[in-house]
Amino acid sequence: MKFTLSWLKDHLETTATVAEIAQALTALGLEVEGVDDPAARLEGFVVGEVLEAGPHPDADRLKLCRVADGGPEPLQIVCGAPNARAGIKVVLARPGQVIPESGQPLKVGRIRGVESRGMMCSARELLMGEDHSGIIELAADVPVGAPAAQVMKLDPVFDVAITPDRADCLGVRGIARDLAAAGLGTYRPKPVEPVAGQFESPIGVAFGPSPEMKAAAPVFVGRYVRGVTNRESPAWLKDRLTAVGLRPISALVDITNLITLDDARPLHVFDADKLTGPVGPRMAREGETLDALNEKTYTLTPEMVVIADAEKAHAIGGVMGGMDSACDEGTTNVFIESALFDAARTARTGRALGLDSDARHRFERGVDPESCLRGCEMATGLILELCGGEASQVIYAGQPPSWKRFIAFRPARVAALGGVEVPEAEQVRILTDLGFDVQRDAEPGVWTVATPSWRGDVEGEPDVVEEILRVRGFDHIPAVPMPRDPMPKPMLTDSQRRENATRRGLAARGLMEAVTWSFMGRAQSLAFGGGAEDLTLVNPISSDLDQMRPSILPNLIAAAGRNAARGFPDLGLFEIGPVFTAGTPGAQRPVAAILRAGRSGPRHWRQPPRAWDVFDAKADALAALAAAGAPVDSLQVSADDAPGFYHPGRSGCLRLGPKVLATFGELHPRVLAELDYKGPQGGAVVGAEVFLDQIPLPKRKGGPARPLLKASALQPLSRDFAFVLDEAVPASKLVAAIRGVDKKLIVDVGVFDLYQGEHLEPGRKSLAVSVTLQPSEATLTDPEIEAIGQRIVAAAEKATGATLRG
Repeated sequence: MKFTLSWLKDHLETTATVAEIAQALTALGLEVEGVDDPAARLEGFVVGEVLEAGPHPDADRLKLCRVADGGPEPLQIVCGAPNARAGIKVVLARPGQVIPESGQPLKVGRIRGVESRGMMCSARELLMGEDHSGIIELAADVPVGAPAAQVMKLDPVFDVAITPDRADCLGVRGIARDLAAAGLGTYRPKPVEPVAGQFESPIGVAFGPSPEMKAAAPVFVGRYVRGVTNRESPAWLKDRLTAVGLRPISALVDITNLITLDDARPLHVFDADKLTGPVGPRMAREGETLDALNEKTYTLTPEMVVIADAEKAHAIGGVMGGMDSACDEGTTNVFIESALFDAARTARTGRALGLDSDARHRFERGVDPESCLRGCEMATGLILELCGGEASQVIYAGQPPSWKRFIAFRPARVAALGGVEVPEAEQVRILTDLGFDVQRDAEPGVWTVATPSWRGDVEGEPDVVEEILRVRGFDHIPAVPMPRDPMPKPMLTDSQRRENATRRGLAARGLMEAVTWSFMGRAQSLAFGGGAEDLTLVNPISSDLDQMRPSILPNLIAAAGRNAARGFPDLGLFEIGPVFTAGTPGAQRPVAAILRAGRSGPRHWRQPPRAWDVFDAKADALAALAAAGAPVDSLQVSADDAPGFYHPGRSGCLRLGPKVLATFGELHPRVLAELDYKGPQGGAVVGAEVFLDQIPLPKRKGGPARPLLKASALQPLSRDFAFVLDEAVPASKLVAAIRGVDKKLIVDVGVFDLYQGEHLEPGRKSLAVSVTLQPSEATLTDPEIEAIGQRIVAAAEKATGATLRG
């Protein structure tokens, strides 16, 4: 919705500035999307007077002018405008001034060899219209050198976003009413004086009596005006329409556009000589067509309302008129139509036809049901004033729908719902200024508020409260924090947090999470230690899914096989979920299952891929345990208790004392064959299962929190040892023995080399380990380093029988 400041002042007596009006509109809920103030664009432009306008020495169509700008010396300007002549006052731009049309600063230039030190501007160059046929001519009495923005009396244009519920503010009158209620001025009601009819209308009104027709177009007002002259609109009307983006057409058409924007009252003017018989609303006929004013032809349906005479349709009700009865320069007699159309039907019609218009925009939001006669009288007065003629009597048909609402309103609800105290006298003033009728104390503490016809959006007491708060100002509502507990209670259990941490840890290793069925076939279940009768489903979803799963690995193997069959043989999967040990309630345990199939990646010139092995499975299991909070440095590795579905000699268990926290290894080829897994040649399938319920939960200790990190300022140092020991001794046993020498000083122990073969006795191996020492209080001396080295060798020999390699 666009309007100018002067247009607003037709309905609002105010001295408020443009900025104050824009701020008030936004505070009222009428958000200002932009204000186009031409005066700001013309800052620096001045009034100039053309003293001389002679021919250019080297161009027939150019003139060489001397223009006074109020300075000591006139400016020499080359101009090509046909109306450039001595004696006129112009809008002058001097060097350095930014021209609004181009956005570029004006420079001193040479045109056909003659220097030009300024520009006399046209309307288009100042973004004040499309006229570029000549320069702007100002009044003869304006002073030379005065700011052009002051003498031109430029009109700022407001662009306001109107929400669908505020149909009344789709007219300047409604916006002025809101601003007056907010205290920004005094509202000017401007009542419309009825025009006395001089004769009976020669065109009657055909108004259908059916209930459907009365609901679709409940009111139709018509009036005949004869002897008009459809001339060009006066300058004030054209300027007003042009400022808001409408193109002036002719006085008759411009009048209807003006009333639509001014009063939110769409109407239409027909050329009466192009109508046959009575005119009125009816439902369109199947396949009926209409050539609309936008020069497009539309095919109508029986659900649409049209305005028609005895022969055919001449307008789409509430949307757009037709070309066949449009007014032109030869129109001498007109028929004014001011009707009311159903909002929902108008919206459906416009949507079905893909046709938008200012009329549709207002009718589908709800036009004031009492405005039909007012709109007709406004149009009649303007037509007689601008086009002459003589008006007939008004024809009024139909009855407006019931719109009156009497709302029981308790003034105390403003504070209860809005959180701000508003004096009762102020509440009455606000509602009265908005057009509501307030009857106080119909019963103690309750008022009766009657809504005006233009406020169909106000339906109940909360709406009345909103109106008071909106006009009073939402910024007066204090910000009150919601009550809340001092600290929220944790929503996740320790087990849930452990599962989430494990899931993140495995995903960080490049594994993709899978979600599979909690059941499988009997053959797969037997291969992984299941198949018990109490785990058999009585009513399975499929005959080959009749067992609750004793392990997640078979399902992951099946998923890997499906991926391999589709060209994706190399992948890593994991799933966290329950496995079932018996058919009794609670006989299940949470497990994190991990599977890697194929090779470590695609072929690459720098790093050839390799088959997955047992150590990859062990690393995955340790990573899952570390993410779940298990004490991985205290775990023991054993190879004798791994389940039978792993390859013997290529599998193991991770224990914490007698508890098995995880199993890992290469899947047995026999088991893969039973599951009908067909992977790539040269690849392998390794897996692991981490038993989350076996991981001890962290102990909660009272007292102040201990620091998570104690960084030492001293330099760490590392020492390498190579031990010879029996090949049956696991490396983890050696590492644990070295760690136990000094848990504060030794911060890391890692195996970096394994050797078996020549120069070693059969059944023996060489393990090289790197030991990192981190002093915290003082730098270690050579004797101290030697002493810790001797303790490491002694501890390794005692725990594993290892000796230093010579």
